[in-house]
Amino acid sequence: MDRTSSEIAPILVVDDDADLCELLIEFFGQYGFVARAAAWGDEALKIADAEPLSLIIIDIHLPDISGYDLCRQLRGHRRTQETPIIFLTERSERGDKLQGLELGVVDYITKPFDMEELLLRVRNAIYRATHIPPVNPVTELPDAPALDERLQALIRDDSHWALLMVSVTGLEKLREIAGFVAADEVLRAMALILRQAAREDEFIGHLTPESLVLISTPERLVSVRSKIEMRLNMSIDHFYHPSRHAAGEPDYLRFSAALLPHTAGRYADLDLLKQALIANAETLAQ
Repeated sequence: MDRTSSEIAPILVVDDDADLCELLIEFFGQYGFVARAAAWGDEALKIADAEPLSLIIIDIHLPDISGYDLCRQLRGHRRTQETPIIFLTERSERGDKLQGLELGVVDYITKPFDMEELLLRVRNAIYRATHIPPVNPVTELPDAPALDERLQALIRDDSHWALLMVSVTGLEKLREIAGFVAADEVLRAMALILRQAAREDEFIGHLTPESLVLISTPERLVSVRSKIEMRLNMSIDHFYHPSRHAAGEPDYLRFSAALLPHTAGRYADLDLLKQALIANAETLAQ
């Protein structure tokens, strides 16, 4: 690691086994990590809200709430929405692991576990979270900070650039009907279609979790936009499985593609450029 362990925020262990917590606190301390413990989910939420954490280890079975519910609440808070989470459990069933992965858990360790293996997994999880450029965990495309850097460069660039924003609406309803996995399938399909349309030297990144931006030239984007829209619309039938879409119900899942060329205006800062892109998409959606 580039940073020493002492510079990393504390590790939080959430488990009602006091002996195990004491053991882990002492063990991590030998390797320069500061660890804290919480026996209850409510206590863990208060700690997470009060201070930054580098990683959270959660036992699935807690006295007050399940580890899954605790994870959902942590993912709903800005401070901990990106914090790496490792689950501890006495079971190793596939369904349990899938549920954890849907919640964005980075690793899953079954009790009893090897302490050295746990240390290695903790180090790897913290390293990935602090050193790898941010990418969306579903699409594996660069997340908003990386796109912001590219857009900032375009503001200072006099070349003939253009932006194509591809968005999907209706994912919240799809999640309610068919779950997180089904909604993630849609995002992966959208990302795949853009990847296949883009050249190797063209950039694709997330503006929001449900919208992607392809940076290229006006001529290129005019020619590929219709192909992208056609493939996106053809893919919708795949996601409207009978179990996900009630008979006679209006289509709620929709894709849109909005093009913003450099000739649309000059932008004093990044926020104005992003606002123009979003406004252009909203105009086309009306």
